[in-house]
Amino acid sequence: MNQKNSQVATAAPVAEEGLYKARKKIQVRSVTGIFATWRWALVWLTQLLYYGLPWLQWNDRQAVLLDLVNRKFYIFGLVLWPQDVFFLAIILIISAYALFLFTAVAGRLWCGYACAQTVFT
Repeated sequence: MNQKNSQVATAAPVAEEGLYKARKKIQVRSVTGIFATWRWALVWLTQLLYYGLPWLQWNDRQAVLLDLVNRKFYIFGLVLWPQDVFFLAIILIISAYALFLFTAVAGRLWCGYACAQTVFT
């Protein structure tokens, strides 16, 4: 037997590295200032609007009411009938364009202060 064959390739055991790295803990810190105050004010405003609008009364009925049985949509003083779906579509299109314009011009304001996803979290 020669010297090469007598030395079997016994490599030192290599420590196996896991496939996933352990996460670093995220530490939250308190944020104060004028923008944080504005953000909380808008959180409260949008939440009150979202949860309070169904209880808002207008001319002895709900202010915003989608009455599907009678086929009427009440939006404050405006009553929309099925034949007025064109006007409802125009209102929704204008609202969508306003949303796109506002997010393009002031997207961070929307995301930080008025977006429902941010406000809920």
